[in-house]
Amino acid sequence: MRRVLLILAGLLMISSIGGTAAKASNASAPKQIIGYYSSWGIYAREFFVTNIAADKLTHINYAFANISDAGECLLGDPWADTQFPYPGDDPNAALLGNFNQLKKLKEQNPNLQTLISIGGWTWSAKFSDVALTEESRARFASSCVDFMLKYGFDGLDIDWEYPAGGGEPNNVVRPEDPANFLLLMADLRAHLDAQGEKDGRHYLLTIAAPAGSSQRDPINWKEAQASLDFINLMAYDFSGAWSSTTGFNAPLFDPAAGTSDAQGSASSAIKAYLDAGVPADKLVLGVPFYGRGWKDVADKNNGLGQPYDGIPAGGTGFFDYRDLKRFWIAALPRYWDDTAKVPWLYDAKSQIMISYDDEESLGLKADYINANNLGGAMIWELASDDQDHTLLNALYNALNK
Repeated sequence: MRRVLLILAGLLMISSIGGTAAKASNASAPKQIIGYYSSWGIYAREFFVTNIAADKLTHINYAFANISDAGECLLGDPWADTQFPYPGDDPNAALLGNFNQLKKLKEQNPNLQTLISIGGWTWSAKFSDVALTEESRARFASSCVDFMLKYGFDGLDIDWEYPAGGGEPNNVVRPEDPANFLLLMADLRAHLDAQGEKDGRHYLLTIAAPAGSSQRDPINWKEAQASLDFINLMAYDFSGAWSSTTGFNAPLFDPAAGTSDAQGSASSAIKAYLDAGVPADKLVLGVPFYGRGWKDVADKNNGLGQPYDGIPAGGTGFFDYRDLKRFWIAALPRYWDDTAKVPWLYDAKSQIMISYDDEESLGLKADYINANNLGGAMIWELASDDQDHTLLNALYNALNK
């Protein structure tokens, strides 16, 4: 009964801000479920392409390809990408690794599409150089299309963090990056369309987009979206080890005052993109299959919005849902914020606080996607789910009910 009441309350909040989205897209259109798969999943997590529940996905974004010093697409992890022999593989085959398994996965799931994601937080340093001139843009776009064709992908996903700055300190940043980002997307679109005309098909171009206003607002999104099939909104990491107090990793709605030092939420970011001229059905709401935590958190307000004196999980504060389910969810009391529509864990004895998403919060995010006629959901990342695919199943069922 509580779940029903929460859904009804959430839908009332959703309907109050969702008018623009409802007018902008087709409510009956099927929802995209886009899952990122990371090359490093085969290592410590031992999560392989063969473990992916592909029947619950429309797209897989493979993270990541890198950018060479010459400004061209480059294998990110050659061993994981193309050399690692899966059980039953011919070790002498021309293509092995995750890329070969993605091809096999598409054969088993004909409606599934795969994209190579380029960049990411660690490998965004060269995007400014790539986008700088007509020549550099053409060279990059041509190399990415060649990469896509060589390895059997259906499109490109650009993860430049960020065209407006605010990424890793060693990234090259120029004042003209926001304008050059638009030119780069247009060049990529043109190269993909030219190849698509030859092949009699459409190749996808998507991006991972920031939720924070300082990285978001300098971009002309109305112009950018014209080149893109989907804009995957990274609606997470609102709070973390960098925050002055504990807070929510991925609130659906703006938290109440005093519960977080972070500004904004998934819904406020979605509204900003809609107001900037992005059609609702091109917006895909990113959801995390992980949580963020803090330690030495005082026993006040059940640990929410409190100062802390340390970061658990090896100093990263990052918790895969699979680990939360195995070790933490049963051990720590769970609390629910009815404003932000997300849970958290806190224990006064251990003084550990963890903000995360579970089946209930993902169900409400799916309701929000449906009520606002968004394009669907994006997952970072598939390897963080448990072996029963608990979060993916919850998201899939809620989006398709």
